[in-house]
Amino acid sequence: MPKRTKKAVVKDEDNEDVAEAKPARKRQKKEPAEDAKPAKTPKGKKEKEEENGDGDTPALKKVPSVDVSGMDFTSDSKTEDGRTWNVKIASWNINGIRAWLSKDGTSYIKAEAPDVMCLQETKCDTSKIPADCKIEGYTAHWLSGDKEGYSGVGMYTKTKPINVTYGIDVSKHDNEGRVITAEFEKYYVVTAYVPNSGRGLPRLNYRTKEWDVDFIKYLKDLDAKKPVIMCGDLNVAHLDIDLKNPKTNKKNAGFTPQEREGFTNLLNEGFVDTYRKLYPDKEAAYTFWAYFMNNRAKDCGWRLDYFVVSERLTKDLCDSVIRKHVMGSDHCPVVLYMNL
Repeated sequence: MPKRTKKAVVKDEDNEDVAEAKPARKRQKKEPAEDAKPAKTPKGKKEKEEENGDGDTPALKKVPSVDVSGMDFTSDSKTEDGRTWNVKIASWNINGIRAWLSKDGTSYIKAEAPDVMCLQETKCDTSKIPADCKIEGYTAHWLSGDKEGYSGVGMYTKTKPINVTYGIDVSKHDNEGRVITAEFEKYYVVTAYVPNSGRGLPRLNYRTKEWDVDFIKYLKDLDAKKPVIMCGDLNVAHLDIDLKNPKTNKKNAGFTPQEREGFTNLLNEGFVDTYRKLYPDKEAAYTFWAYFMNNRAKDCGWRLDYFVVSERLTKDLCDSVIRKHVMGSDHCPVVLYMNL
């Protein structure tokens, strides 16, 4: 297990001893949110509607509950050479695990039945994960940072991993609780909640010059050992096609040239955006819709949630799917089918 700062908190339901409880701390009123929603620009109401409001946003009660009744989660997808999928991995930014539970979020996992289920933005200290999060047939792994109510990631696994690690072994990043890695026989699964550059871009330099650099190195080091499947809320719309209104968002968090370049740098290091590999010209393929201005109903969204794999796994790729109609968060789940 990589080194962690004293404030990092982890929990593995198979090993309760690794949970490090800490008292909840009240957020200072003057302290800006870690991943604040971008501010309204001088261009007015329309541009506010188009912004990426992602980050540690309030889990509003108006978000519809999860209702998967009548949805078909089956797939007959195959690799290019005709091999049927045998591994399914899903990922979802749930925007607060307590709110997600209150909307019957676990019903989606039971219906989708992935081999691995990754969650981001759990917003809950691992010592306070609700008992209702337990799902029969899965082992859960949790990581939270040192700021109560922000960030946090989780992972459910059907098959017990060879090893589970928390963070990327860089303390300035790991105290925010953003990465869990599970090692399996043939590959690694990494789930990540990438830092948002924030309102007015106060964290842009940190995000692009520090986090992106260190995270790419971490993934490359893993890839040198065995192939990597990385997923999560990466807080970037890489291409113009990946958001509704690219022209008015070039200075907003998630679509700055620096953030987009950071994602390009990752791909140039031997990784592949699975969705764009399979659907290079698919429009309106969004995974996030800001709460305000009725954006989801108007499908004014962003593609912020990804499955990125080692290039040598592309031959094993069967499908990469966006579950656009699954409610319960300001993001929807994404699903990867592989033959491994």
